[in-house]
Amino acid sequence: MEHSHGVIYKPETSKSLVDDLGQTLAASQYVRIYFVDLANIRRCRVLPIDYFLQLLQSNRPSINIGKVCLGLIYLIIAPGFSPIGEYLYVVDIATLRPCPYASGHVAVLGHFEEKTPVVSEDGVESVEVKLCPRTLLKRIVEDAQRTCDVQFLVGVEHEFILLKSTNPIVPSHIHQWSTSEAILANSKEAIVMQEIMDSMKASGLSLQMMHAESAPGQYEIVSAPLTPMDAADTVIFTRELIINIAAKHGLRATFAPRPFMTTAGSAAHVHISVHAGSGSGYNPKVPGTLSTAEFSFLQGVLDHLPAMPAITLPIPASYKRMTDGVWSGGTYICWGTENREAPIRLTNVMSPESRNFELRLIDGTANPHLALAAIIGAGVKGVKEKRALRIKDCPGPKVAAQMTEEERRALGIIQRLPLSIEEARVAFEKDAVMREIVGEEFVEKYLLVNKTLGDVLTQDDSEEAQLTRLVELY
Repeated sequence: MEHSHGVIYKPETSKSLVDDLGQTLAASQYVRIYFVDLANIRRCRVLPIDYFLQLLQSNRPSINIGKVCLGLIYLIIAPGFSPIGEYLYVVDIATLRPCPYASGHVAVLGHFEEKTPVVSEDGVESVEVKLCPRTLLKRIVEDAQRTCDVQFLVGVEHEFILLKSTNPIVPSHIHQWSTSEAILANSKEAIVMQEIMDSMKASGLSLQMMHAESAPGQYEIVSAPLTPMDAADTVIFTRELIINIAAKHGLRATFAPRPFMTTAGSAAHVHISVHAGSGSGYNPKVPGTLSTAEFSFLQGVLDHLPAMPAITLPIPASYKRMTDGVWSGGTYICWGTENREAPIRLTNVMSPESRNFELRLIDGTANPHLALAAIIGAGVKGVKEKRALRIKDCPGPKVAAQMTEEERRALGIIQRLPLSIEEARVAFEKDAVMREIVGEEFVEKYLLVNKTLGDVLTQDDSEEAQLTRLVELY
């Protein structure tokens, strides 16, 4: 009997673009140019459409942004960043889409470039900015296809909480997981969620489903699989849309990791599927077992999983989710078939074309381009080296935290994830392969920003004040 199931997505058919660019621009009055810094703060410049159209006719369609932008937090400049110098932020017209929450506006993303080419020691000119999150992810994905003939699709879960008030913290509604009571007819929550979904469709954003999550005021929207660049872009546009529509109805939408400690937290799980081309030399996918490309990708990610939380769980509050027994993926470095208490869950194993790895150690404070760059970069390293899988499947009935040390060792589970942002920074800095993947300059500058961000978020004496600061930033 055939047990395969699920909608089939392929890299060559993935699409997340507006259908008619000319029509979209013709109906617009303003363009919102968004960029996201190393602290995952969305920033925006608004241009009138006539000036934007003039920019598109120029050699490098771009705006000037001070180099300090990537290290600026609450007007505090992270060490290592200077207020001197400017980048060009070159717009990527393929990302342009309508903004239903702002009449007459469209939104677009881009990438940072040096204004003047930098000449390397061997005389090669380059305008690439090694700190640019979108450039970093693009380079890693293109390298995987060029060197290994391997591509990826990424589906994203957008979890957030609707608040009536941020000081004190008051959720918009109390409900249970997936209950219909969370979207009662004509309730404010139902109206907001309906408008969010309608706006996503109008913006051309990927949308599979919506449901209520378990925390007070918590909801989840799921995006269908897209290429890594489109998936990360979709996260940025979707979060901006959610925040704006919630504000329109007098609510604050927050992506804070765990504002209510009596319930599970908010995450930003990603589902990654590996697609090896015919020229890759890897065995094809079959039901019930992973292909060699999938095995190697998985081991590559597992090998460098301790270094990832500095990027995927980037703030002190992220580690309120880094515990066992709260559906966050647990604290042990392992993977498991349909195991939600493992940081990597293999799902749909019987369906070669729809199965994927769910990465659960990510929350909404992480920059999506950086998070995917770290994960995919580590997996690609495993693919390039054809690594054999050393950690065995942990499908249950026991999860890693419930096993004895001997039981864990029998499966190759011998290490835990960082349990604080301080431990995460050390693991990230010490991982030589991760430094190779993202670059020495990036590691140095990112850690400076991350430490400054952590200090800003914990500067208040009381936990209540820290939480208010957190939900007002994220």
